Amino acid sequence: MPLVTSEKMLKDAQAGGYAVGAFNVENMEMVKAVIAAAEELRAPVMLQTTPSTIKYASLAMYAGMVKAEAEKATVPVCLHLDHGSSYDLAVQAVKAGYTSVMIDGSKLDFEGNVEVSKRVADVGKAVNIPVEAELGKVGGKEDELEAEADTNTDPQEAKEFVERTGITSLAVAIGTAHGFYVGTPVLDKERLSEIREVVDIPLVLHGASGLTDEDVKDCVKRGICKVNFATELRAAYTKAVRELLSADEKVFDPKALGKVGMAAVTELVKGRMKVCGCDGKA
Repeated sequence: MPLVTSEKMLKDAQAGGYAVGAFNVENMEMVKAVIAAAEELRAPVMLQTTPSTIKYASLAMYAGMVKAEAEKATVPVCLHLDHGSSYDLAVQAVKAGYTSVMIDGSKLDFEGNVEVSKRVADVGKAVNIPVEAELGKVGGKEDELEAEADTNTDPQEAKEFVERTGITSLAVAIGTAHGFYVGTPVLDKERLSEIREVVDIPLVLHGASGLTDEDVKDCVKRGICKVNFATELRAAYTKAVRELLSADEKVFDPKALGKVGMAAVTELVKGRMKVCGCDGKA
């Protein structure tokens, strides 16, 4: 089917008490692997690219690949700009065919974040493209952005932010981090529940790679409707390729490497979809 926006799938998740898995893809093989997992489990799915991934190829390249695979799929597929670094990039993504965008103004002060998020949300509203924004700072590193310290989202600021910007989903900071965790993450789940009480749009959890299944499930139960997975997909793909090369030094065909990478990513994604509870929801 044609690419869809994230609006209906996230609202359905909010009403149904589950979360949509959102998976960062780096190449054609990962695109195919994620959609294969969604098809097998009958799950709605979001595929995402960050600014550095876009720089590696282009918006048009990823939009073309995902569009081609989505048209063969029988489940809803959305293409999302993850951590959009500027108003211009968000607009370019929409023009290229992305069906959902994120503007990440979390590095700015509150008023600056409101300003840029509202600008993107206004564009999204005009062309029926959902817009995600982030309030608070998720720790760790995503692309070139690195948070020096976690600053968890304030519930009342979140309420004001959503009302003033008109965004359609909100990424919150509750102690998660981008990349692999150093030590055991301590999540402020009560804060998440407090945000859910005052914010009525779908909430998003970033930095889920490395969280326990129980933590993810609890966050979903407390109101998370979209869960982002990135680092662990890259790690699974690379591990499978490395193992094949180590086992057989005569392998030289890139397609052989792609096949084992795809298989590893598909299995990982299926597991994460089941944790989010989106399997069987398409």
